[in-house]
Amino acid sequence: MPFIALALKSLWNRKGVAALTIFAIAVSTALLIGVEKMRHEARASFANTVSGVDLVVGARTGPLQLLLYSVFRIGAATNNISWRAYSTFAADPDVAWTIPLSLGDSHRGFRVLGTSNAYFDHLRTGAKRPLSFAAGGRFGDVYDAVLGAEVAARLGYRLGEPIVISHGLGAIALAEHEDKPFKVAGILAKTGTPVDRTVHISLEGMEAIHIDWRAGQRAQGFNVSAEDARAMRRRPTAITAFMVGLNSRFATFTLQRKINEHRGEPLLAILPGVALQELWDLMGTAEAALAAIAGAVAAGGLLSMTIMLLAGLAARRREMAILRSVGARPAHIFGLLVAEAGALALAGATLGLGLLYLAFWIAQPVIEARFGLYLALTSPTAWEMQLFAMVIAAGVLAGILPAWLAVRRSLADGMIVRD
Repeated sequence: MPFIALALKSLWNRKGVAALTIFAIAVSTALLIGVEKMRHEARASFANTVSGVDLVVGARTGPLQLLLYSVFRIGAATNNISWRAYSTFAADPDVAWTIPLSLGDSHRGFRVLGTSNAYFDHLRTGAKRPLSFAAGGRFGDVYDAVLGAEVAARLGYRLGEPIVISHGLGAIALAEHEDKPFKVAGILAKTGTPVDRTVHISLEGMEAIHIDWRAGQRAQGFNVSAEDARAMRRRPTAITAFMVGLNSRFATFTLQRKINEHRGEPLLAILPGVALQELWDLMGTAEAALAAIAGAVAAGGLLSMTIMLLAGLAARRREMAILRSVGARPAHIFGLLVAEAGALALAGATLGLGLLYLAFWIAQPVIEARFGLYLALTSPTAWEMQLFAMVIAAGVLAGILPAWLAVRRSLADGMIVRD
């Protein structure tokens, strides 16, 4: 349409103000769609962490706390569970497999997980994808370590290199098990889950490095060498938690009740999906508040565009009058102003989407390292594209008021020269 080209030329003549308006709309759009994308990707990251696990069992605490420290490596356990209790339920006829988990140590800021080779056999991520090795393989020796993809990449480890486990979870090691070093036996392929940020060792290795420790400290006058500890190969006395896979899903609630009512020690069995839904319910209010703030910012950006168009009407009276005098109809004037608003909204929304993906690309490794969330750079979802279209549509609607006022200006009013 001719007035669209005229609208673009008119905006170019006022490119300074137009650029500021486009930037305001871009920031508003980036925030509006960014909140939705962050929510969607955060949920996907959590949901993809583990699949195929029917129950997670740990010491009696809150379901969310158990889920966070056992599956997502966030926080710490309040207590351990005995190996006897674990063995009792691992031998239950309804149980197909179990994965023991022992936490509490770290390596250069990354969590260390003591487990068994069942971890590599049964743990699934995403759509039931099994773990795979980018190099090497599983535990073959007491002092073998299997690294997550991010651990190997950030610390530059290769197969066969020695690593020293630190006691405790602090980023700064206050005590190290330097007398019993491990060697890298395997590096897992990237999963986009907390597995990537975990150093895996065997339960025997976890026991070996603590064999001469008492109450969180190295025992005075009692030092066991690495080879002597290897020969001893003690069975764990306690673990942090364990995951359970059942022969039939119909037995889930029966076994959950049996574990929760166990009289030997206080235990808690949770369904990961139910606990995760509880987390989303708690986060719902915060998500709604963020969405409301993002919507208000987007409305503010569009309001600034309306104000710019309204403020420009006084300076453009002569322009409107000249257009009317050369044959432009009221519909042409109306279309010109609406086209300008639409062009500004389209340019701002497009720039905002680009800025959003640039920000995600820059922030992705930082968010993954600090918060454990893997934000995939996927194409916009249908809802995100609807938000994009809504911003443009709102921009067009915001241009209706200035357009209507411009049409009402009389030709005589526009031709009057005021001192």
